[in-house]
Amino acid sequence: MSKYSKEDILRIVEEEDVEFIRLQFTDIFGALKNVAITTSQLEKALNNRVMFDGSSIEGFVRIEESDMYLYPDLDTLAIFPWRPQRGKVARLICDIYYPDGRAFEGDCRLVLKKVLKETADQGYKMLVGPECEFFLFHMDDNGNPTTITHENAGYFDVGPLDLGENARRDIVLTLEEMGYVVEASHHEAAPAQHEIDLHYEEALRTADTIMTFKLAARTIAKRHGLHATFMPKPRSGIPGSGMHINISLCKNGINSFYDETDENGLSQEAYYFIGGLMKHMRGMSLIANPLVNSYKRLVSGYEAPDYVAWSSKNRSVSIRIPARTGFHTRVELRNPDSASNPYLTLALCLAAGMDGIKNKIMPPASVEGNIGLMSQEEKNARGVEALPRNLAEALQAFQEDHFVQQVLGEHITKVILEAKEREWEEYTTHVSEWETNQYLARI
Repeated sequence: MSKYSKEDILRIVEEEDVEFIRLQFTDIFGALKNVAITTSQLEKALNNRVMFDGSSIEGFVRIEESDMYLYPDLDTLAIFPWRPQRGKVARLICDIYYPDGRAFEGDCRLVLKKVLKETADQGYKMLVGPECEFFLFHMDDNGNPTTITHENAGYFDVGPLDLGENARRDIVLTLEEMGYVVEASHHEAAPAQHEIDLHYEEALRTADTIMTFKLAARTIAKRHGLHATFMPKPRSGIPGSGMHINISLCKNGINSFYDETDENGLSQEAYYFIGGLMKHMRGMSLIANPLVNSYKRLVSGYEAPDYVAWSSKNRSVSIRIPARTGFHTRVELRNPDSASNPYLTLALCLAAGMDGIKNKIMPPASVEGNIGLMSQEEKNARGVEALPRNLAEALQAFQEDHFVQQVLGEHITKVILEAKEREWEEYTTHVSEWETNQYLARI
């Protein structure tokens, strides 16, 4: 049931002196887009009659079928605190439909809604809490982002070592002013690296929140003369940025993952859910880790997982079970990064886990030791598989996992395959600075 009606939206916009409304949506590759309208066009928008050219959005539709309509989700109304206080700017997040009223199969938000409905039909609700890591770098004299920082702060450090403390605080305050709950924020392990943990919410709201958070972080950082980047590995020799995803399933208000009689505090459903995630994790990597750069984060020695394994203690594995139990029992997926499309990533996480529950897929035994020190024979015996090492391996794993493709649908699958194959080809044929430094003078 919606929190707001059309009448509520019109009243709030008038009372708050809103003059512009951004109708936002997310494309297949996780980029936020919007069409801005004035309040004179708001009633038209609320009746789903605002049209845009879908052929101009990468991966959407061909030019001969370009007309598409934005259907605002009324419960996503938010006013941007960083815009003028007179003539304010608000936003509504939208779903995308064809002129004949059919849902657009390339709308990633609708993919997540479809998986959530299928799960709800089985009595479950998915709750998600993301831990979003990012860097705050300086900009050059022309306002372009760099990878320069003047700080050397580390994990949990405070000012004056943490030079981004004020910007991070303002990002948190801005999110709270918009009605979002931030559970924690702190400096991360690398210089200029930060983390903001968002409150546990239902999965669709979480995906909406992640997109809003990234917009707010970039906007507020710029006001501080900084650039907020969610690039997974912007510099060599330091840890990269991930987006750990904490997941719970609830049924009738009770956490379905908890069992006090189990040594790990996990129910049978939780084990099956882990089994489903592990079965499809390599196939999901192209979505959860979508860039060439993503795989430079997923290497040993930098606090990022590089193997498909689970543990209740080991932080180097891709799935960790945090210590808190009872209603707070959750599965923490550690390999995704913030470059991913949150709608598609959460849809696949849920679908994979539910596949595990449906087909009673038990995971291998947990791994408590350092996987990097194990022999290949020991890894094979324990059922430990490596995550894809690069985008090419992720492409292959994606093509082999027909379940993942089915969840995304034919349109999104085709678009992603074509785009990522092109990205890998461009990367492998590009002559890098490393190559010229290595070879130019001595070959």
